[in-house]
Amino acid sequence: MSLEGAIAVHRFGLGARPGEIARASGNPKAWLIGQLSGGAPMPAAPQGGWAGAGKLVSEEEDYKAEKVRTKGDKIARKDAKSKGEPLPGGKDAGNLRKQTFNDEMGARLALGITTDRPFAERLVRFWSNHFTVSGAKKKTLLFVGDYEREAIRPHITGTFEDMLFAVCMHPAMQIYLDNWHSTGPNSAAGQKNSKKGLNENLGRELMELYTLGVDAGYTQADVIAMAKLLTGWGLYDGHANGFGFYEDRHEPGPVTLRGKTYQPGWDGAVAAIKDLAHDPATARHIARKFATHFISDDPPAESVKRLEAVFNDTGGNLRALSEAVVKDQAAWGADLKKFRTPVEYVTAAMRLTGWNGQGEHSDKQMKRLMGAVRLMGEVPFEAPSPKGWPDTADAWNGSDGLLGRIQWAKEFGDALPQTFNVGDMANDGLGPLLRANTKTVMAKANSKGEAVALLLASPEFQRR
Repeated sequence: MSLEGAIAVHRFGLGARPGEIARASGNPKAWLIGQLSGGAPMPAAPQGGWAGAGKLVSEEEDYKAEKVRTKGDKIARKDAKSKGEPLPGGKDAGNLRKQTFNDEMGARLALGITTDRPFAERLVRFWSNHFTVSGAKKKTLLFVGDYEREAIRPHITGTFEDMLFAVCMHPAMQIYLDNWHSTGPNSAAGQKNSKKGLNENLGRELMELYTLGVDAGYTQADVIAMAKLLTGWGLYDGHANGFGFYEDRHEPGPVTLRGKTYQPGWDGAVAAIKDLAHDPATARHIARKFATHFISDDPPAESVKRLEAVFNDTGGNLRALSEAVVKDQAAWGADLKKFRTPVEYVTAAMRLTGWNGQGEHSDKQMKRLMGAVRLMGEVPFEAPSPKGWPDTADAWNGSDGLLGRIQWAKEFGDALPQTFNVGDMANDGLGPLLRANTKTVMAKANSKGEAVALLLASPEFQRR
């Protein structure tokens, strides 16, 4: 096992499964780049399969209608529950969103633990966090799993432009940032109903977070202009992707955005988004975030410039960007500079054990793991704001967070089979990254659980 093999598995991947460092060590960079072929892996579908965005839009409409019909009908619902019968509507209206979300997130977590293409999966998670949608807004819960499967996974080695359009058109984003009802005040619909109005959320975040960056020099007038261009974009349950464009809601007249005039209608909005996708400020913003994720919280300026140049020169080709960061020498330093988030931490711990995602209690295990990361402060697709979950150490390395990790690690270790060899797990899972001091304190542990807790609390495991 080589040091570069261990770095490839931990810094670019999701933590080592048994034998993974040895497999990566022959040619670590080629091992990583080889994972970019064939599109992103997909989580296993639950029984009955995935619904798809279009069907989910229809289900959401049924869900809302059922809630209206049953509102106040507590007696009937209580009676049905006492008899073990389905609640009114044939499906538990109170749990439709939550159950779908739990199924999706359990499958996502299991994929991260079991995948043999961890670099591809890490890219999925980077882009999902960059283009954050959050189930903290309850109406979004039903759609977030499909969002990642349909708007993110197919595009991780495609173009930034294609991913940007897929994101903006997906029901999850339309609902999360309240664009689905955004109506131009001078549109036909706006003239008929003055209560409907312009919503600036998607227009603002499209520039501030997803493309240009907050320091790119756009103005509030530009935010309003982008919002006008996006009026009429919304949900439609007659389309497979759940998206529709409503001309009667679209603000009429040309719009000037950042000094350029766009014609009204669908084509004007598309042209504006394409310009944002290829703007030099977008290249700088994406390069900085990419380098921060894979190199360090304060990445070298030279690395950011190289990634920025690749983005510009390739028209935002994301495979080229991923290959560039793999080939950047600054990403291969022996110092472990990135602090694992709670989801990364739990995923890496589970990968150490070689868990295969099977067994009669696997669903319950996923629920326990989801509960664990929630207690540590991070839940996939439940970020508190459109900024997503933070990607720097200062957000996760506080004393309370570390204590929660240690407590979980002890419980995790105690639950491992008695035949489990913790020393072998440490050597195989960290390889050359394992410090002599960690080996020494593990050897003095009073129990297997304590030894595992010491391993998972070590600096070389907490960081990647």
